[in-house]
Amino acid sequence: MYDVLIQNGLLCDGTGNPWTKLDVAVKDGKIKKVGKLQGSAAALTIDAAGKVVSPGFIDPHVHSDLWCTRPDVHHIKVLQGVTTELFGQDGISVAPVTEATKPLWQKQLKGLNGDFGDWPWESVDDYLRFLEQAKLAGNAAYLVPHGNIRTIAMGFDGREATEQEIEEMRLLVEEGMRQGAIGVSSGIQYPPCVFASKAELIAICEASAKYDGSFVVHIRNESNLSLEALEEVIDAARHSGVRLHVSHFKVCGSINRDKWQRALQLLDDGRAEGIEITFDQYPYTAASTVFSAILPPWMHDGGTEEMLARLQDRTLRPALKHEMLTNGEYDNTVRNNGWGNIVIASVASEANKHLEGKNVQEIGELRGIDPADAALDLLLEEKAAVTMVIHWGVEEDILQAMTHPLQMVGSDGVFGGKPHPRLYGSFPRVAGRYAREQNTFPIWEAVRRMTSAPAQFMRLKDRGLIREGNWADIVVFDPSKIADRATYDDPLQTPVGISHVLVNGQLAVQDGIFTGVTAGRVLRR
Repeated sequence: MYDVLIQNGLLCDGTGNPWTKLDVAVKDGKIKKVGKLQGSAAALTIDAAGKVVSPGFIDPHVHSDLWCTRPDVHHIKVLQGVTTELFGQDGISVAPVTEATKPLWQKQLKGLNGDFGDWPWESVDDYLRFLEQAKLAGNAAYLVPHGNIRTIAMGFDGREATEQEIEEMRLLVEEGMRQGAIGVSSGIQYPPCVFASKAELIAICEASAKYDGSFVVHIRNESNLSLEALEEVIDAARHSGVRLHVSHFKVCGSINRDKWQRALQLLDDGRAEGIEITFDQYPYTAASTVFSAILPPWMHDGGTEEMLARLQDRTLRPALKHEMLTNGEYDNTVRNNGWGNIVIASVASEANKHLEGKNVQEIGELRGIDPADAALDLLLEEKAAVTMVIHWGVEEDILQAMTHPLQMVGSDGVFGGKPHPRLYGSFPRVAGRYAREQNTFPIWEAVRRMTSAPAQFMRLKDRGLIREGNWADIVVFDPSKIADRATYDDPLQTPVGISHVLVNGQLAVQDGIFTGVTAGRVLRR
């Protein structure tokens, strides 16, 4: 007898082939049989008539690194069909750390990953062991974050690394890969990764490539210098032999719309010369990140404490405010989008909770001061534990990238406060708004971009496809009803149309409700 039998559904197996009418049987956590299975016995039978049966969705860009240990909150991911996530993004995460760097990273990441008290780990292996003891609603894989190894090698110094420091970083990446990471990540817009040279990037990529790992990167600039930034990481992949994956692909700002097609062409050209390149994208015209990213790179030299000290120095304010409005040499959120398009998503203090959901222009008006001063004051008041949503683009450009063959879906979801709706809605939005309502692609192609495409990039050999012998991560959804409900004004809304979700063969979602089952596993390289 099978554990679970899913019958009468439209099987979209993850390959991108059109649906077939085949049943799926699950036994001992894995897909035991795919075929015509009428009359078979099972402990649980799910009638999927009129519904799509899909592999579990795989989110290749998340910030659930600590929130995953809170299934009472984190279960919002399985409610939208996500059964596997990739942590350690943007070069800034929770491991590896040392006794010296741990408190610095706890402060640096408080706004992004939340405050969960002490971290009882140092190495990548320690962290993954910690997750293996936690109750996880979904599966978790990890990337070695560039920023973490850089601070171990040289602290938060705002300078290029020496040859000796670069070699230490190379060895730290290799150690993390041996301990189970599937690649290395960098966020070359964020401190301390922003200070890295091309030689440093090539070295960490070589370390990842040695273990068939990937280079997952938030490029140095996603706006006016986006083409140059893409060329930089493509060249790093070219010289290192690493597989390149570009995080949350976009070109920000109306003045940069002409760069979208050229950016996609650069990726195609890299593929044509033999570099394995992919990218993920969330289906929205707004971004979200830490609020301190509004500051120019020099403000971050030395880490969060040094940054806050500079913010307290009023003599620096005039020049700083002018640079934020005019400097185009870094990925300048303020210059590219304006204060009215930058919305506060979360703060740490109760005193400023009323500012969540307001843009910086409005906050300046509320306080009767210049919006730049309001922004800098808020960073000081919250000790930089603030996140933001940035409205940067138009849907026409989103569709250019969404229909590109190298694209896969990734949420880049950030928890806390009044978050970007992508946290609750990315995957059902692709299946509902784009596949069904706009006919952007057939539903089976939408499924491929959410399942086997990220599985291939992550080198997950037994997930991402409905195939006998694979782990039974499975989603059952109604293609006529699946939809995201989260909005910018009301982002904490779960989707509709997803009835059942299995994680490693166990029922995590039944009739659209989280069952409390925590069957997720840590997926080591």
